[in-house]
Amino acid sequence: MNYQPYHYQDFATQWIIDKKKSALFLEMGMGKSVSTLTAILELMYDYFEVAKVLVIAPLRVASTTWEDEIEKWDHLQELRISKVLGSEKQRVAALYKKADIYIINRENVTWLVERLHSNWPFDMVVIDELSSFKSSKAQRFKSLKKVRPFIKRIVGLTGTPAPNGLIDLWPQIYLLDGGERLGKTVTGYREKYFLPDKRNQMMVYTWKPKEDAEAAIYENLSDICVSMKAKDYLELPERIDNVISVELPKRAKEQYYQLERELILSLEETDILAGSAAVLANKLLQMANGAVYGEDGKVKHIHDEKLKSLDELMEAASGKPVLVFYGYQHDKDRILEHLKKLKPRLLQSDQDIKDWNQGKVHVLLVHPASAGHGLNLQTGGNIIVWFGLTWSLELYQQANARLYRQGQKQTVIVHHIIAKDTIDERVMKALETKDVSQAALIEAVKAKMKQYKARFPDGM
Repeated sequence: MNYQPYHYQDFATQWIIDKKKSALFLEMGMGKSVSTLTAILELMYDYFEVAKVLVIAPLRVASTTWEDEIEKWDHLQELRISKVLGSEKQRVAALYKKADIYIINRENVTWLVERLHSNWPFDMVVIDELSSFKSSKAQRFKSLKKVRPFIKRIVGLTGTPAPNGLIDLWPQIYLLDGGERLGKTVTGYREKYFLPDKRNQMMVYTWKPKEDAEAAIYENLSDICVSMKAKDYLELPERIDNVISVELPKRAKEQYYQLERELILSLEETDILAGSAAVLANKLLQMANGAVYGEDGKVKHIHDEKLKSLDELMEAASGKPVLVFYGYQHDKDRILEHLKKLKPRLLQSDQDIKDWNQGKVHVLLVHPASAGHGLNLQTGGNIIVWFGLTWSLELYQQANARLYRQGQKQTVIVHHIIAKDTIDERVMKALETKDVSQAALIEAVKAKMKQYKARFPDGM
């Protein structure tokens, strides 16, 4: 795909190129990754200032997002990546593979530092989700701090750098500038900018900024940190659609393909009706989501990959309210159980709507069929997650319109969690092209049938 950046993406790329230490505080969906990769490309092949780049990211982001971005954009095709993930043997092999960009999950930063230490080969480091380094007591912070002197260029990326308040900024900024702007120690930072808030005798639990501290902190960071909000910089669209691909485990893939083959080969091409095609699609959509109803009506668990992706979206939302659309009863039950620490709410009453719009609900679960016209949720949040997709364009559009509507003050971000190489991809494409008619569903089943009959002419 040809890359035609928004003006703010050009600005972000140049910001990274111009500064040896920098941070981009861009809201989710604004293209932090492609802006950064474009800067890496130029620094590596135009300016010849960078030879090896390390990207530190949450596990799922490390596994898919950066590779997907490179594959998506034409101008990035020459960048070679190596994902330092998996078992220690796999990580070591990936570490010594010839590449431009090495991607590791943040949980393995300590392992990497202990292995390389003074032989640190990366002259540029990108920390994706810099806010995950907000604790100066965490081992990942201490480890990266050890090799910071060997890093010539460093970039921090996040949507919300201080989800729990400005006190969280010190460790993140220290990794960028070694204490130049906010002080050499977290104690000094607290004493200069904060006052004790909640305490138990001598133990201080929370800190509150001194008067004018916020302005002073931001002024000190203004030369290396740029903050952008979607509503301020995105001219069009006012809605950002984001596809998050998840890779199913090997066993789950095998189960999916086996069911798909059995269902499709049990049909006769001349007898494919909307009803039978819909039954087939529903079964496969369930499996893509992670569970399926068996013939006995009981739920059979398949995988948790979408739940893991949902975890990362919740973390990236940094406390902002999230509206989650689910497709099946077992999806709802699994999500409610999985996110129970966040106290998710199921949309059931007018009080639920009122509480959501007043900001009292962190996670609201809604079935698209119950999100019809007239349901106003736009004042409660701007983030949507489709845990499972619907083949109904009407339900899809109506559901999104609960937030993406007149009266919404922020750019709406719509995330779609898609299982790779499953029916999810076909449904997503159909929704994007608005070709979700019964005829389209039947044709999709027929096309898949032809593939399987070519591969299994005897029906096996």
